[in-house]
Amino acid sequence: MDFKFIILGCGSSLGVPRIDGNFGKCNPKNKKNFRSRCSALLSRKDFNLLIDSSPDIRHQFLQNNIKSLDCVFYTHQHADQTHGINDLRFFYLKNKKPLPVYANKKTSKYLINSFKYCFKKTSNFYPAIMKLNLLKKKHSFYRNKINVTSFDVSHGSIKSICYVINNKIAYASDVSFIDKKDYSKIYKLQYFVIDCLREEPHQSHYNLEQILKLIKIIKPKKTILTNLHSTLDYNILKKKLPKNVYPAYDGMKLIIN
Repeated sequence: MDFKFIILGCGSSLGVPRIDGNFGKCNPKNKKNFRSRCSALLSRKDFNLLIDSSPDIRHQFLQNNIKSLDCVFYTHQHADQTHGINDLRFFYLKNKKPLPVYANKKTSKYLINSFKYCFKKTSNFYPAIMKLNLLKKKHSFYRNKINVTSFDVSHGSIKSICYVINNKIAYASDVSFIDKKDYSKIYKLQYFVIDCLREEPHQSHYNLEQILKLIKIIKPKKTILTNLHSTLDYNILKKKLPKNVYPAYDGMKLIIN
């Protein structure tokens, strides 16, 4: 069964350009250097599964002509992954039922504390628009044809989630370390979409050298680098990468089969 995986946004926490128009080392003449904050969408016919609701989610849906949504999975609680949640209200209005949301305990607590109105009825005029579900190790959708498994990865001092879909594609947009015991879960996948913030080391993210070492071990067919900082120009980075490793760009579509 084929489905699409869309990189809605591939930029780091402030995006490219930043709010003051600064592109850093990125060439503003290249459209692939315009990067909104990280979100991704799994899509098949009449089913859409969103991973993270970045602050740019409205723009991302409009740019990719996405008009329906069935559920949302969160990787972690940081603002650049969660603060677009309010824009998802539309799908409650459209479907007349709460939108299912899946998150681990810490992210669930953050969502309720920060966006209580989304999950709790505040008045007769404002019912809950989302239903919060505790993340399990495996969730199945679309008559069990789409299987989402998850495991913890380190993102600096906190835990984030790596999602693996149908044992074909792994997505970990914010990660600084994956334990060797979990390598078997991401071994020889069709696609490996992974955090690569910059070339220099960072305490909360993989850098380029670390990623290139990792993919030699887990051997994905193709690796897509996301969460890209303004120091990484698309064309310059692409020229440095080995075969079957690619920089992400907003709107990049991966066909999973």
